[in-house]
Amino acid sequence: MADLITITDPDDPRLRDYTGLTDVELRRRREPAEGLFIAEGEKVIRRAKDAGYEMRSMLLSAKWVDVMRDVIDEIPAPVYAVSPDLAERVTGYHVHRGALASMQRKPLPTAEELLATTRRVVVMEAVNDHTNIGAIFRSAAALGMDAVLLSPDCADPLYRRSVKVSMGAVFSVPYARLEAWPKSLDPVREAGFKLLALTPHEKATPIDVAAPQSLERVALMLGAEGDGLSTQALVAADEWVRIPMAHGVDSLNVGAAAAVAFYAVAQGRP
Repeated sequence: MADLITITDPDDPRLRDYTGLTDVELRRRREPAEGLFIAEGEKVIRRAKDAGYEMRSMLLSAKWVDVMRDVIDEIPAPVYAVSPDLAERVTGYHVHRGALASMQRKPLPTAEELLATTRRVVVMEAVNDHTNIGAIFRSAAALGMDAVLLSPDCADPLYRRSVKVSMGAVFSVPYARLEAWPKSLDPVREAGFKLLALTPHEKATPIDVAAPQSLERVALMLGAEGDGLSTQALVAADEWVRIPMAHGVDSLNVGAAAAVAFYAVAQGRP
C-alpha cells in the first residue's frame, strides 16, 4: 500500500518529476534521460499501470484520492496529495483531471523484433507534433495495426500530450525507433513488407485500388503534417498510395488520413 503524503510546498523536491510540464523542450530532454513519463487522468493512469509500467509516484488533488483509492492501495509508490493551486504552481498549468502519475519507462524493442511477429506496420517520418502522434497511435490501436516504427526525428509517443490524446493507446501498440533514415527501411522490405507511401500526389494509386488488405505484410509510411513524406522516403517506397478526395479538398490532417488508411490496410484481417 502506498503512503499518502500531503505536500504544501511547491518547491518540495519530491515533486520534481512534475515540475514544468508545459516546458516542452525541458520535458523532451528530461523524461527520456531520466527514464520517466507522465500519465494524466484516471483512465490513462490505470491503462499505464495495467500495461505493466511501474509507477514512481502519483500526484492527486484531494477529490481524486477516493476515486483512485484502489490504485493507491495496490502500489508501493508514494502518493502526494496537493491542492489544485499547488498542482498548478508545480506543473505550470491547471490540472483539469486532478490526477497525475510519474511512470517508469520500459526498454523499447528493436525494429527487428517487431517485424518478426507483425503483419501490419505503421512507419512515421518526422512526425514531430505530439497531438498527431497521439491521434495516430489511437487509430492504430483501434483499427488493427500491429506496431509502429518511428524515424529518428519523430516526437516521443510517451510525452504527456501524446499519451493524453491517445487515451493510453500508446501503451497497447508496440513501437520502436529506427536508427537511420531512410536506410532503416531496407530491413523492413527484407522482412517481407511492402512499403506503401501515403501521399496526395496525383501519380499515387488510389488506396482502394492498391488493395493493401490483400497483401501478406504491409508497412504504411506517413509523413509530417504539411510537408508529408520526404523525397528520400518516397523513392524508398515500393508504391505510392493516396486517399481519393472530393469537393476540391487536396489533403487531410495526417491523423485523419492515418485513420482512413489504417482501415483500408487492416480491413478483413484475421
